Amino acid sequence: MSPVGVEGWALDAYRSMAAQLAPIGRALSGGYRRLVWSDADLELRAWFEASAARLGLEFEADGNGNLWATWHPELAGPALVIGSHLDSVPDGGALDGPLGVISSLAAVSHLAAAGFVPTKPVTVAAFSDEEGGRFGIACAGSRLLTGALDPDAARALVDRDGISQQDAMARAGHDVSRLGPDHLRLAKIGAYVELHVEQGHFPFARPADARGDDGAPAHGLASAGRTLGVGTEIWPHGRWRIDIQGTPNHAGATRMQDRDDPLVPAARAVLAVDEAARRHDALGTVGRLNVVPGAVNAIAASTQLWIDARGADLERVEKVIADVEAASGQTAVQESWTASTHFDEALTARVAGAIAPFVDGDVPWLPCGAGHDAGVLSLAGVPTAMIFVRNPTGVSHAPNEAADEADCAIGIQALAEVVRELAGAAITGSGLAGPAS
Repeated sequence: MSPVGVEGWALDAYRSMAAQLAPIGRALSGGYRRLVWSDADLELRAWFEASAARLGLEFEADGNGNLWATWHPELAGPALVIGSHLDSVPDGGALDGPLGVISSLAAVSHLAAAGFVPTKPVTVAAFSDEEGGRFGIACAGSRLLTGALDPDAARALVDRDGISQQDAMARAGHDVSRLGPDHLRLAKIGAYVELHVEQGHFPFARPADARGDDGAPAHGLASAGRTLGVGTEIWPHGRWRIDIQGTPNHAGATRMQDRDDPLVPAARAVLAVDEAARRHDALGTVGRLNVVPGAVNAIAASTQLWIDARGADLERVEKVIADVEAASGQTAVQESWTASTHFDEALTARVAGAIAPFVDGDVPWLPCGAGHDAGVLSLAGVPTAMIFVRNPTGVSHAPNEAADEADCAIGIQALAEVVRELAGAAITGSGLAGPAS
């Protein structure tokens, strides 16, 4: 089947909203610094609220900072929720998160203009602090919503500048006493579908025999010439911190044999992460070190490093951390953990069927190494599914993250068709049942 062509309304919507967001939080690197509760984050929140108002949607910010814009809130029954997030990692790309929010707003706008009337509420969500780029806990907004993150622990988190999340939220005008599980709101989510730019190039789960142009097994959407795919699972992943104390001293007045330099064992730990991840066919990254006091001509007093470890299963990740501790002689303290997350198969099949006209060939089913709010909601019992838009390079969390605007527009068209399909269905405990009678 040949894919449906790009329609003008979808391309115009993508270009317009992408242009509106483009200057917000732009960094000198060309990437974005849209950290939670920063000025850029507040500007993005204002943009979302204004966009909801223009579309006539009912807007609400919940106690955890998540944003909700509901179409036909007067309808009975649990809502079909679509969306993603607007924040970024430091110097992140333009699409990770915002593409899903843009697509959701555009899809609702198009369906409303076309006269489509859903049989249940349709809500566009922008989850707060999905990346954890400032306070270190990914998917903080959805974790707080579901009760996976303790509100007192969240309030006590501190950024690189020593500002607590409690103070940052208060400065932004948010009532910090409202943090915590919101079971009533969670119960109103009948299903959640998140559209996201593809991250990395993973082998197909379905069809398992998919091949690229070179005849090799397909890795990623671009290798098989597919515009869109759906997610099967999110690999288990977590973050650990290693704290190492040393003895501060002068770089030019301290003999090498007299030094207690914490960066030396830190260096061993960094190398151990890389070696252990390769040995166990997992993913291991040290993307942040904090050196105190951080002077070029001083031996450090202490250092902290953070490990991001992921893999296809729990055992691989556990082996990576155990090997790092053994090789470095340091203790790794776990700061967050997300178990292996499988998306709702019945819902994913419905979504795959709805987007099939927009894909040239079988709809790919792909695993995902990146965490998402969809995964947090899934672990809380909400039926979830994900749609991925082709990323030719697979690069993400970097300024050169990219997707063709025509592919983004097709993603919008496909999401509109998903809403048309699912918003007329009866939501049940697992996935979605057939059309409501």
